[in-house]
Parts: sequence; C-alpha cells; structure tokens
Amino acid sequence: MTDSIIEPRAVSGFPEWLPEEEAEFQRLLGIVKKGFETFGFAPIETPAAELLEVLASKGEINKQIYTLARPNAAEEERETDMALHFDLTVPLARYVAMNFDKLSFPFRRYQIQKVWRGERPQKGRFREFYQCDIDVIGHESLDPLNDAEIPAVIYGIFTKMQIGAFVIRVSNRKILQGILLEFATPAEIAMEALRIVDRLPKIGADAVQHDLETGCGLPSELAAHIIEIAGISGRGADVMERLEKNNHSHPLYLEGAEELKLLVTNLAALGVPDDAFEVDLSITRGLDYYTGTVYETFLRDYSQLGSICSGGRYDNLASHFTTQHLPGVGISIGLTRLFSNLLDAGIVKPSAKSPSKVLVSVMDRARLKDYFSAATELRHAGIPTEVFLENKRFKAQIKYADKKGIPLVLIAGETEFATGTWLLKDMRNGIQTSISRKELVTCVSSLL
Repeated sequence: MTDSIIEPRAVSGFPEWLPEEEAEFQRLLGIVKKGFETFGFAPIETPAAELLEVLASKGEINKQIYTLARPNAAEEERETDMALHFDLTVPLARYVAMNFDKLSFPFRRYQIQKVWRGERPQKGRFREFYQCDIDVIGHESLDPLNDAEIPAVIYGIFTKMQIGAFVIRVSNRKILQGILLEFATPAEIAMEALRIVDRLPKIGADAVQHDLETGCGLPSELAAHIIEIAGISGRGADVMERLEKNNHSHPLYLEGAEELKLLVTNLAALGVPDDAFEVDLSITRGLDYYTGTVYETFLRDYSQLGSICSGGRYDNLASHFTTQHLPGVGISIGLTRLFSNLLDAGIVKPSAKSPSKVLVSVMDRARLKDYFSAATELRHAGIPTEVFLENKRFKAQIKYADKKGIPLVLIAGETEFATGTWLLKDMRNGIQTSISRKELVTCVSSLL
C-alpha cells in the first residue's frame, strides 16, 4: 500500500500560501478592489483561456504562452486552438472590440485575475500570478486629465496597505521622443533609443551613452543631451521650470510637456501629497505600446524590489481586433509578486490562521443545541464564530483556539446553564468574564 503513495510536490512557479498568509493576501486584494471601485471602475472578468490567435497578436511574448491540450485524447484531438492568457491587456482588447456597441465610453474597468506565463521561476517571479489592472478607454480621444487620476488611485491603495513610504514616479515619453524627432531621428530609431534610456537607472549614463551611439547611431552630442534631459527628476514644479527653459520646439515635445504639466498641477487636488510622487524623465517604460504618460511606483526603503505598480498611456488598445480608435491609460499591480516580496522582507505579517473571532467550546455534548444557538446568534450579528465539534477535553479546545489565533472562547457547562450565564475567555490576556446569555452579542462585540 505504501508503494502506491505519490510524493506530494508542488509545481515550481505556482505559489500557494498557508492559511494565515492567504488571509493577508486576501486583505490586500480587498484593498485593491475597493480602491479601484472608489474611483468608479467597474469589474469585468474574461475567460482564463483565449484563442491562440488572439493571444499571439502580442507577438513579443509568444514563447511564454501556455497552450491547452488533452494528452489522453485521440491523437488528432490532443492539440487545441486555446491557450491561457499571459496578461489582461489582450483579453481586454478583445472584450472591448466584441462589446463595443454595449459599452459606455470612456469605459472604466478593473480586472483582478490570475495570469500564466512560461517563465523560468525565480525569487519574486512566478508562472501563475494575480494581476490587478485598471484602464480608462476612450473612443477616438481620451482627455489627458484621465492620466492625472491614475496616481491618485495608486496612492490610495498603497497608503491603505500600510507597506511603508513609497513614491510614484511619472514621466511622458513624448518629451524625449520629440527631442529625437526634432533632430531628424527616424521614428524606429527613436523608439529604440527610448528603450535604451529606460535602462539608465540600472546601467548608468556611460553605458546608455555608448548604446545610444553604437546601437542607435546617435551623434555624441545628441546622445549626451538625451541623457541630460532623462536625468531630470524631482518635484513637479521644479521639473516643469527646467523643461520650459529648454528651447525645443517640436510639437510632440511641447505636447508631452503640456500633458505632464496638466498631470502635475492636479495631483494635490486629487489627494496625492508632494512627498508621494516625483517626475523622473528617465522612466520611459521599454514597451513601444506606451505613447505618452508613464508611471512606476517604488517603495522608498526597498527600491531593490523594483516597480510595484506601473503603466501608462497608449494610443490604440484594440488595433488588432477593430478599426475603432480606442486610446487609453491604465496601470497594473502584480499582486502575487508584490505580496511574496513584502512577505520575505517582513513588511507584511501573516494574520490569524482563522477568520473566527469566537470559538464556542463544547463542554456537554447533550447541550449541543444551546452551543449551536449561541453560535448562530453571533453569526447573525456578523461575528465569525466556530463551534468545536470534536469530542475532546476542554484543555485541547483551548489549545486549538490559541494555535489558530481565535481571540475569544465562549464556555458553558452545567453551572452556567443553571444560572443563565456563560464564561467568556479572552485568549489575548487570559481574562475570563461571566456574562449574561441575553447580553451575549453585546459583550462579545465590546471585546472585538
């Protein structure tokens, strides 16, 4: 019999948590959801599987797609034309294109789902993980003021999470792109230059200068100027003043500077304090998908964790699926990765192993209906309550409550039933109080 037992092994890159860790993860998930809804974003959910041709429309990630197959089916039926989605952007594009006539624009949606990527598992990087996305999608146009609201959403969520000081760094790709185009840089070379500039904080100015000259063929003076502008960072007003002193006249540069100014000047009114954001022109987000405002968020004391929330403005969400012009702006929080890193760093602590606030101890199994009745009354009052149903001694029941972190134990034996009272033991301090059965909910609530 022993030989038939399969060794229990989890699949690498597919995380799972202990109950107390999962409870903390769900707390953070709830904060994200409420934060999105506070700003009027409506929930949607798309299938875990999409047609492979739909997912393959975002070509650069094809190697990471998990396809679906039925290994025990007939050979001609084993492969399917379906695959698991690797992000929520492609499903959103398909969803909006299919439901265009039924949606109201600007369309504000949030989506919190698992995604799957065939990456090599390593610390903080998973094959299966939760993404939490919001997007505002316009039809034909989308006012740049929408870009200003996004940092307010980020600020509200991470403040509620209580994960320490953080900074939202913002920029606008049009600024550097406009300078490059002003000097007659071909559009495709300008895009490559922005990808290189995005690595400035990681590899330093000298390496970026070298790559701009050798990889993009930029003149030394232009490469140095791009690095100089990308190196501008700080509080919004200071950065805008420096940008205005640059005598660049390309329309794209002026447009980007104006959009950035619009964002910066409205953040205070949107509830984002000065110490929670910075303008950092080195942030370009390496993907050509982004066309204007970009965001990255960092924990001030744990910058090694990288960006914990990022996104930006894009020109056309669903160009692969419709001729409708659908510009938008959005962000994504990779919550699984964030939670794993916060847990490892000790920034978040596992909560209680049980959601129960009260354990009803069973002293006399002949009085089970009384114990059930007390538990039902507490549950109806919204107090999570558990009844100890195993036939074990009182000491074992107390030990159970202590191990699971249940703060209160309700006790009634022969004496209590005779007098119409119950004992309420506070596991946090060991104090035991006699209470009237009629005041059960009131007394319990006062201790929670």
